[in-house]
Amino acid sequence: MSDRASSDGRPAVVWFRDDLRVADNPALDAAVRSGRPVVCVYLWDDVSPGLRPPGAAARWWLHHSLVALDAELRARGSRLLVRRGAAESELKALIAELDAAALFWNRRYGGAERAIDAAVKSAAREAGLDAGSFGANLLFEPWTIRTGAGTAFSVFSPFWRACLSAPAPRMPLPTPGGFPTAGLPDGLRIDDLGLLPTRPDWAGGLRDAWEPGERSAHTDLARFVRDDLARYRDDRDIPGVDATSRLSPRLRWGELSPHQVWHAASAAREHDPGVADSAAVFLSELGWREFAYHTLFAHPDAATVNIHRQYDAFPWPRLHPGALHAWQRGRTGIPLVDAGMRELSTTGTMHNRVRMVTASFLTKNLLIDWRLGEQWFWDTLVDADPASNPFNWQWVAGSGADAAPYFRVFNPELQRTKFDPHGDYVRRWVPEWDGLDYPEPVVDLAETRRAALAAYDTVRASTQRA
Repeated sequence: MSDRASSDGRPAVVWFRDDLRVADNPALDAAVRSGRPVVCVYLWDDVSPGLRPPGAAARWWLHHSLVALDAELRARGSRLLVRRGAAESELKALIAELDAAALFWNRRYGGAERAIDAAVKSAAREAGLDAGSFGANLLFEPWTIRTGAGTAFSVFSPFWRACLSAPAPRMPLPTPGGFPTAGLPDGLRIDDLGLLPTRPDWAGGLRDAWEPGERSAHTDLARFVRDDLARYRDDRDIPGVDATSRLSPRLRWGELSPHQVWHAASAAREHDPGVADSAAVFLSELGWREFAYHTLFAHPDAATVNIHRQYDAFPWPRLHPGALHAWQRGRTGIPLVDAGMRELSTTGTMHNRVRMVTASFLTKNLLIDWRLGEQWFWDTLVDADPASNPFNWQWVAGSGADAAPYFRVFNPELQRTKFDPHGDYVRRWVPEWDGLDYPEPVVDLAETRRAALAAYDTVRASTQRA
């Protein structure tokens, strides 16, 4: 790469994926600094083996985030070229069409994604291109934070201590102004990708709850740091209070970088010592996101395979016919669970405390395989990503990294009385809660807790005998 303007006119291609922003985008920054004309491309790859297509709610977000990215690029004299197909072959064809000299992108960390990126880099370099990948969407690259034995961490606390002992996350890169572009070949419209629901259009609640795009992401970040960061530590577990950052879909789609979020919170802490403790708790939540991605890097099949393989023997008996459907629809007769599931179906998100409760109820009261819950959340969350979604489900189920102890079963009634004592959250999403139309519980909480513990004890006993 060179910061000097190129004289041959051959363009540099920027391949966008989960980094739908122009600010603090290392791949775009490298292309602009090369002095070459810049071509920005998004490839909808729904055919390469091993890739997991986004779920329905995430596709809705992706559509609107791509529209917003295209608008940001047009404001700088460029635009987004959209193509569809296998990444390796489509990029090879595009580079030939453009007679491109360089290809830049920001890294991904799943197994299939890494394999595709490695093949693309190898092919590009064999063709004589300046090909480079960059760290953009994690604070710490997975190969830089290791145990003393050189392995991935499996427990969060020592992992986060190692991160905090490492060099501080870099400062965000500046937002580029206008930059030269090249004549673009034919591409698709964003609408042609078919990412939006149509028959029926069920996304009204998503539209009411969210405005995807980089500009609104920065508005959300500024609002949170200004208005809510100081009370984050004390109020973040109360689902009826608007005290969380709501930045998870922004990070999932890369409308914000974790570096921007980190330094915004850190600057607030330095400016106002009164928010220091709360800011530290918030930054540790960024740490859990990092830990999930580091775990994915070490366990790329985490969406389908238990990290702790002894849980492969867990029976998952499915004792309650119809319970999965009742859970999905928020009709279990357990108020906090139903409120969370209805919030999810309406807005594409769910309060984090309630996510843990609903997941525990599915796996440890209904004894339904965590993978079925993970798949449902993958399809219904706007922020479902390949690392945090399976990581958190395995954490609750007890099979994952630094997992909750097998005997920890969230009692949804105790959780409701502790974190929603006046019923504000439940009544918002389950207005019939106090009426005759509300269903009876599909299971007895105490009885199913005992059944879950007996099943887990069976697995532990068989493991010990082995």
